[in-house]
Amino acid sequence: MGSCEKDQMLVKFDGPIIVGAGPSGIAVAACLKEDGVPSLVLERSDCIASLWQHKTYDRLKLHLPKQFCELPLFGYPKNFPKYPTKKQFVSYMEAYAKHFEIKPKFNQTVASAEFDAQVGVWRVNTKDCVYESRWLVVATGENAEAVVPEIQGIERFEGVVRHTSEYKSGCEFRQQRVLVVGCGNSGMEVSLDLCRYNASPFMVVRNSVHVLPREMFGFPTFGIAMGLLKWLPLRVVDKLILFMASLTLGNTDKLGLRRPKTGPLELKNATGKTPVLDTGALSLIKSGNIKVVEQGVREITRNGAKFMDGQEIAFDSIVLATGYRSNVPFWLKGSDFFTEEGMPKTPFPNGWKGENGLYTVGFTRRGLLGTTCDSLKIAKDITGKWQSTTCNRKQEFKSK
Repeated sequence: MGSCEKDQMLVKFDGPIIVGAGPSGIAVAACLKEDGVPSLVLERSDCIASLWQHKTYDRLKLHLPKQFCELPLFGYPKNFPKYPTKKQFVSYMEAYAKHFEIKPKFNQTVASAEFDAQVGVWRVNTKDCVYESRWLVVATGENAEAVVPEIQGIERFEGVVRHTSEYKSGCEFRQQRVLVVGCGNSGMEVSLDLCRYNASPFMVVRNSVHVLPREMFGFPTFGIAMGLLKWLPLRVVDKLILFMASLTLGNTDKLGLRRPKTGPLELKNATGKTPVLDTGALSLIKSGNIKVVEQGVREITRNGAKFMDGQEIAFDSIVLATGYRSNVPFWLKGSDFFTEEGMPKTPFPNGWKGENGLYTVGFTRRGLLGTTCDSLKIAKDITGKWQSTTCNRKQEFKSK
C-alpha cells in the first residue's frame, strides 16, 4: 500500500477485483473462493443485494421457481416455498455470503476503471482508494440505474411521482387514482398491489407485451419451456407456449395487451424483453379494477394526464414502472467490450470474457441461471491463470 494523489490510498490486490455485491458479484466471489482464489468485492451501497433490499416493493416474490434461481454451490433452505419472497431471497443472499466468508467493501462507489497497458493492471478509482489488479469482473448488472423517462409537463404535476425503485406498497396510495406508466412485470404487480389497497390503477401500455401464466396445468411455465427446448426448436416451443397460454388466459389482445409478432422466448433472447408472468393482475384487468390505457401519454398536467387520443384523466399520483439500465458506460473507460447501452457486444453464451483480464457477469438477460453459468466460467478461467502465476512465483523464489 502507498499514498496516491488526492489523499487516495493505493491498494494492490493479487486476486480479481469484483465491482458489485449483488447476486452476480457474490456468486463469482464464491466460485473463486471454492477454488482457493481471493477476490475483492467493491459495492457502492451499504449491503449486499442492494437492489433487492432498497429498491423493490414489499410484496415482490421470485417470478420463477426457486430451482431456477439458485446461485452456484449453495442452494435454498428446503423449507422455502416454491416462489421465495423478497425477505427470503435477501436472507438466502446473506447466508450465501456468510457461508463462503465473502466480505465486500461497502460504500465504495467506482468512479472509473481503466486498464493500464504499460503496467498490465486494472486501476479502479473510488473516492478513497485506487485499487489495482490483473483482473476486473464487472458485476453491476443490467439493472443498476432506474430509467426515468422525460414526459412533458411532469414537473407541473402536484401529486406524488414515484419510480418503482422507490415504491414500497400501495398503502401510501389508498383510495387514489394512480397512473402506472409501464406494463412489464413491475407495472402489473404494482397495479395489483394498488388494488389491494383500494386504489384505482390506470396502466399505460406503451408497447406490445407477452403475458403468460406463471404456471400451466400445475407446472411452472418456465420449467415447461426449458423442458421442451431440450427436444424442440425455439420457435416451435414459442408456438406451443402461446397456444397453452391462450387456453389458460384467453385472448389478451382483447384486453388491450397486444402480443408481439415474435414469440416470447425468441424475443427474450433477441432483446432481453421479459414476458410478464401473471400473478393475478390479469383477472383484475378483466374485471375492470385495473384499467388499461392503450394510448401513450402526451403530457402531464397539474392534476392528471393528457393522452395521444386527446383524452384527459385526473390522477392523484403517478408510478413509473419504466425499468432499469446498466451504468457501465459511465465508469468503465478505454474498453470497447460494451455497447453504448452498457451490455456486452458479444451475446450469450460468449459475453462473459473480454480482453486484458476483463470479465462480466449478470448481463446475460437470463436472470440467475445466466449468472450461475457465467460465474463458473469466470472462476475456472481466473483460477487457471492464478495457479499459473502462483506456480511461477514459487519457481522464482526457489531459484533465488
